[in-house]
Amino acid sequence: MLELLLTLPCIIWLLSAGLALRSIVSVPHLARVDAPEPEQWPTLSVIVPACNEAETLPAAAEKLLAMDYPALQPVFVDDRSSDDTGALVDALAARDERVAAVHVATLPEGWLGKPHAMQRGLDVATGDWLLFTDADVELKPTTLRKAIAWCEAESVDHLTLVPDIEVDGFALQATVAGFSRYFSLGQRIWQVNDDDSSAFLGLGAFNLVRRTALERTEGLPWLAMDTTDDLALGMLLKQSGARCRVMWGMGCVGVRWYTSLRGMIVGLEKNTYPMAGCRLWPLALMALLVLALDTLPFAILLMPGLPDWLFVTALATLAVCLPLGALMSRWTSRPMLPGLAVPLGGALIAYIMLRAGILGARRGGVNWRGTFYSSDVLRRGARVSMF
Repeated sequence: MLELLLTLPCIIWLLSAGLALRSIVSVPHLARVDAPEPEQWPTLSVIVPACNEAETLPAAAEKLLAMDYPALQPVFVDDRSSDDTGALVDALAARDERVAAVHVATLPEGWLGKPHAMQRGLDVATGDWLLFTDADVELKPTTLRKAIAWCEAESVDHLTLVPDIEVDGFALQATVAGFSRYFSLGQRIWQVNDDDSSAFLGLGAFNLVRRTALERTEGLPWLAMDTTDDLALGMLLKQSGARCRVMWGMGCVGVRWYTSLRGMIVGLEKNTYPMAGCRLWPLALMALLVLALDTLPFAILLMPGLPDWLFVTALATLAVCLPLGALMSRWTSRPMLPGLAVPLGGALIAYIMLRAGILGARRGGVNWRGTFYSSDVLRRGARVSMF
């Protein structure tokens, strides 16, 4: 019985590797498409919520304002910032007449900060297309033209781009590699482009939406209290019957996701606990499963007394899956070596889950950007769940 149980992680590794390879092969890459330009470019509003983003906003704004898109309306939303973000937004509007500056002074009841800022930006946006992006995202000069041209040519309503993710430090890179692996499997990225599949995706770096498609949904109030607003937007559009697509955006979209491992550990609190239904036990169980899956194929090689066939199975699993994992890291423009440190990444992911569950249960909710949200409120507002 023990031997059979120990083979399960190996089987899951092999299946996961096959699905990762399928994602690489089947999901198109924006940099490689060459769609014809439309006869007339539709108007495009780029909505950028920013809460205390004085350090990252200038670089992202410069990239956005330098875009060669001919019908662009940048909308910068200062969301109750206590730093110089508000002044930066006003300065951008003063120097470029295309810019709309929005300031949020108070957060109304029934909204999380980010979805509310998105809605406030949407209120002043005039574009036929809407791009929801973050204040630390940098776009390459041709990204908007290529994305809009492809969506118009293919009659797509919602396009998500998987960005270049820049992080420093071996442990953080290993954690991001593990997180990306589980995230892509959980969201079934290889099925998102199938209109008959329920798989959906939305990423805060690049959520491009046709206005008429969004108007056919319940709108942003539907995701007002979901901490995974980007994913929830993808779910909202897919469930409405919109034509949703995901593409690799490496070389077109870049984001510096977290500057430190601690930043990632703290930053994922607000997503992890609500996605588990604001309960500790599912996160504890998930942490145990992740730890087992990411360590057992290595541990088998060190366990005495096991049958030779199990040793060979584990060795073959690692020989097949580790190179594919390194390829996936390379494909997403991340260092290859941290992607091989699967036990380290798994242990840190398990820690993030368990920590978020314990803190959430102890507090009875989540503290985020100076506001406390109770478990009951988050549970009622959650649209995206791990289960």
